[in-house]
Amino acid sequence: MPNWRAEVLKFAPELRVLVLNGPERKKYFRSIPHADIVLTSFALIQRDIDKLAGVPFHMIVLDEAQYIKNPRSKVAQAVCKLNSNSRLCLSGTPIENHLGELWSLMHFLVPGFLGTEDAFNKRFRTPIEKDRDAERNAILKQRVAPLILRRTKDQVAKELPPKTELIHLIELNTGQKDLYETVRATMNKRVREAIAARGIEQSQIVFLDALLKLRQICCHPKLLPEDFTHEINESAKLNFLTELLAVLIEEGRRILLFSQFTTMLGLIEAHLVKEKIPYLKLTGASKDRGKLVEDFQTGKASLFLISLKAGGTGLNLTAADTVIHYDPWWNPAAENQATDRAYRIGQDKPVFVHKLLCQETVEERIHKLQQDKGKLASGILADADISNRLDAETVRALLNP
Repeated sequence: MPNWRAEVLKFAPELRVLVLNGPERKKYFRSIPHADIVLTSFALIQRDIDKLAGVPFHMIVLDEAQYIKNPRSKVAQAVCKLNSNSRLCLSGTPIENHLGELWSLMHFLVPGFLGTEDAFNKRFRTPIEKDRDAERNAILKQRVAPLILRRTKDQVAKELPPKTELIHLIELNTGQKDLYETVRATMNKRVREAIAARGIEQSQIVFLDALLKLRQICCHPKLLPEDFTHEINESAKLNFLTELLAVLIEEGRRILLFSQFTTMLGLIEAHLVKEKIPYLKLTGASKDRGKLVEDFQTGKASLFLISLKAGGTGLNLTAADTVIHYDPWWNPAAENQATDRAYRIGQDKPVFVHKLLCQETVEERIHKLQQDKGKLASGILADADISNRLDAETVRALLNP
């Protein structure tokens, strides 16, 4: 919300903006009819829906509309109760995991346009995702095309400087490698037994737990519960990062460093404190996002630690010229969204994106799978085929030696 308010003040200062936020927001409800733009969050909409549903808005705009991708979530149900003449969804990732997410966005935009959820699943989702039905894929694409304006970064900002992606493959040190292999073998056996007993669909939690532990070892063994670590306190990746940061800071780079794990950011923070390196940090626990962004943009620190969940969207950080992804995640869209905090309109410097991957581990395999995962969205938004599911073969590929 601070970002949107700043943008309105910059580009349309004559408009009256009302920000609904914090415990005192309810006393401002009576001001809604006098405002040109009302800003609120997805979290607050579901709490305030009884009041907001009675307001006749001209337009409802959902930024980062993927937040309503689950039609059974409270926030998705709440926004569908809002009253407006027209509706607009903005999203860099309208389809992250499966086509049901597209149905949810369309259900908000034009209720009934794609039929009921069950009918959509039978007609489109199952044939396209499971049977790779090219004809149904083409029909769905033709159906939704008039309602989608796809704007790639190349089209929108031809003046953007180049972006260079650098993949760093890091070899685990001996103790970390032994721990990784021990946990991998144990979790692989547990996952196979779960699949044999309950099937792939009912074994997702066991598999995700295995994936999490292996990713944690790659980041730093300290992220694991104590009974797993065997007192291994060194991380090859953290060692690599400290050397990389020393070089980048000496070069005068302005750096965004992303991680999925706030505990990992804490370990990196400890190193920075020890070395007396100035930094800023944004996680879900941070109170004033706007002030942190302003401090970075104005040069009060050259390094900004950001948790992917808290800062992967909704920030303009064009003062940065370097992005570091400490750990990869399943969905490339989340990483791309994070990178675009720096690589966006207003950026006038070449941007370098560093991805740190532990060699011959689940991280390197996730990176390879990311390339295939992108097909799901491009099948509707471009001309590719759609196929995406977590099957036994994918599980084996990730957990095998």
